[in-house]
Order: sequence, then structure tokens, then C-alpha cells
Amino acid sequence: MSSRAPGRDQPDQDALRRLPSVDRLAVAVARAALAQRRAELLEGAEDEVDLVDRATERLRPSLRRVLNATGVIVHTNLGRAPLAPAARRAVARAADGYSNLELDLDSGERGSRHDHVETLLCELTGAQAAMVVNNCAAAVLLAAAALAGGGRELIVSRGQLIEIGGAFRIPEVVAQAGARLIEVGTTNRTRLEDYRRAIGPDTGALLRAHASNFRTIGFVEQVEIEPLCSLGVPVIDDVGSGVLADELAVLAEEPAVRRSVRAGADLICFSGDKLLGGPQAGVILGSRAAVDTARGHPLARAVRIDKLSLAGLEATLALYRDPELAQRELPVLSMLSASPAELERRARRLADQTGGEIMAGVGRVGGGALPLLELAGPVVALDAGVRGADGLARALRHGDPPVLARIQHGRVLLDPRTLTDEEAAEVARAVRAAL
Repeated sequence: MSSRAPGRDQPDQDALRRLPSVDRLAVAVARAALAQRRAELLEGAEDEVDLVDRATERLRPSLRRVLNATGVIVHTNLGRAPLAPAARRAVARAADGYSNLELDLDSGERGSRHDHVETLLCELTGAQAAMVVNNCAAAVLLAAAALAGGGRELIVSRGQLIEIGGAFRIPEVVAQAGARLIEVGTTNRTRLEDYRRAIGPDTGALLRAHASNFRTIGFVEQVEIEPLCSLGVPVIDDVGSGVLADELAVLAEEPAVRRSVRAGADLICFSGDKLLGGPQAGVILGSRAAVDTARGHPLARAVRIDKLSLAGLEATLALYRDPELAQRELPVLSMLSASPAELERRARRLADQTGGEIMAGVGRVGGGALPLLELAGPVVALDAGVRGADGLARALRHGDPPVLARIQHGRVLLDPRTLTDEEAAEVARAVRAAL
């Protein structure tokens, strides 16, 4: 008799028997659809609806896989960075039963969830210590609270009092951290002397905030991280996207994590799900003393990372030990470095299978990174026919799986940069069905 556990290589018969019957499932969904329609009619609705379609829609999960044909690589509305195969496998392993999330297997004593990635992060960046929270906004909030909370001063350039997606505003983050905001410089020009004059006995830290999804050009000046760290005051550096692939020329304009570590920033914060290419996470690394202060802050428990994100992050970081492997395996880096020949081949196949026309297009990095960078490459333009571009785009979104395209000059565009070969074939089938 086989000793293999059910669910690994053979179905769990008990689990199969526990599945609800078709009748029970259908009755439950029908009742919900009818109750919704009854409420609408009582409120005066006069439109005609297809209750069967409504019932079918209720059976679909709300959070679904979407095919990204927009050409925006780190698409916030679509979950930002897609995970590498190794990270997906790691998440599945962590979800399968229990894990040693906060257990030291050697001693049998309670451990720290940060230990699973701290060694990797320090190895890859040169930092003394590291920890991880649930996103970069939480990382900045915790860093500010740890080094400048309790009414201490946090000095920020006026040119970096930014607001990014979701109304995340630096002044409000500083206030929530319990720090007092001290503004220096002007909107377009801040010099080292501005910081030096503002430093006093109540200064907790200096904060350098990544400009994210905008750039100021022209008569501008900001202080680089190296001179900022020379002022003898703790520095928090929010570098945003988490660039560890320093060798990619296309990322040269984004602040590199290792540069901030070398400069001596006390706490460096960045996202896990942007240019790093991993799951949602907020990484904090820097000096041992500063990281220990952040770990010990009461807020750290409220913003801690969950086991599935932690598993995906560990697998993602491990790929960076071999930069060439990371560039091949991490979808974000692979899309950024896709060759013109590869994009042209995929576009040609899409055009042949959809009846579309190949034309020059421009993709974007997205996720608040490199907002001025245009990623030139071929796109496939579809003739929407009588329904119009909006109608065709809507039909593609309503497919299974949904396809998200972009509209330009009355035509629906499919960008092969953000599709694998397999996904491009799925998109082609979706287009044929929609047309």
C-alpha cells in the first residue's frame, strides 16, 4: 500500500466528498441573485437583466488572473510585479500546512520572521542588518517613527514633500509617525547648507524621499545621498523601487540600494513588488543600531509581513545571487531587457493570429519608477469595428481570462512586452472570441 499523503500525488477522497452538491451550490447562488434583483425592483429599477449571467458571475472569484497587454511592466492596478517561478513555488510550499515562520529549528525556541531574509539582504547589499514589513509605505512610517518619533524633528526637502498613488503624502506620514516636520530648501532647489542650518538638538533624522512617479526638470538641485550622510545626523533614505540589478543600463536613473548602503544611510526603505520583482513587501535595511530600533518599535508588529509574502521574497532575493539568472527568471527584469527581435517575433505572431497591424509603440516601466522613460517596441493595433475601441476593450476585459489592453487614436493596442509567448497565444484567442 502506498504511504504517500493524499493531496500530493492522489486526490483526497474525503475532501472530494465534502464538496457541495451541484444542487446546493446552484440554489445558494440563485437565491443571492434573486435577492439582489428583488431589492433593485423594490427601489424602482425598470431595466432588463440576465439573471443567469448574474448567477454565473457570482461563481467566479473576485480576484482573478489578468493578461497584461498594456506595455506597463509594473502595473499597480494589476498587482505590480509578476512573480518568478521559484517565488511562486515558494509561496505554494509556505501555504501547504505549517512552517517555521517564527521558530528556530536548531534551538526549538521562538525565532524571528525577519531571519528568513536578513542574511540574504545583507549579503546582497552590504547592509549590517535588515527587516521586512508589509509594504514600502509601512517601511517609511516605521523608520520615521523609530528615528524621529515622540515629537523629534524630521528634516525633509520641500522638493520631496510628495504625494504618490493612494494619497500617500510625506507630510501626513511624518505626522502619523509622531515626528515634527522641518522643511528646508525650495520646491526646485535644496542645498546641503539648507540641511546643515536646520539641524539642531531636537533633530531625529533627515529623510530623503524618492520622487516616484514624477520628475522636476530645469532649474533644479537636490542633495545626493553621500553628502547628506556626512552631516552626522541619522538619514532615512526612501529609494522606492528597490533596484538591485545595477548592471542594467535602463535602470541607471533609479536610486540603487547598494549606493545608499555604501553612503552610510541609517535606514533604507524600498518596495518588494516593483523593480525588485518580488511580492508586496517593504524592506528596511541599514545600520544594526537603527534596524534594531525599528524592530523594537511597537508599530513593527502592526505592519509585519505575512508568511506567504515572506516566502516569495526569500525566493526572489535568492535569484539575485546570480545576476544573469535573475535577469532571465524575474519577469520584471526580463521584460525590461527584452530584445527587439524577441518583441518583433511575438508581435508578428499576435498580428497573424488576430488580424491586427504591427506599428511602433511605447511601453512604460510603471509602479512610480522612471516616469520619463519610454520603452520603444512594436505593438499590435486592432480594428475595433462598429463597436469602437471602448467596446472592444470592454469585451476583452470581460473575457476569461480578462485581457487589459490600451487605447490610442481609436484603436486597441496589444503590447507584447508584458506578455510571455504562452500569454500572447491566450490573448490571441481572447481577441478572436471578442471579435
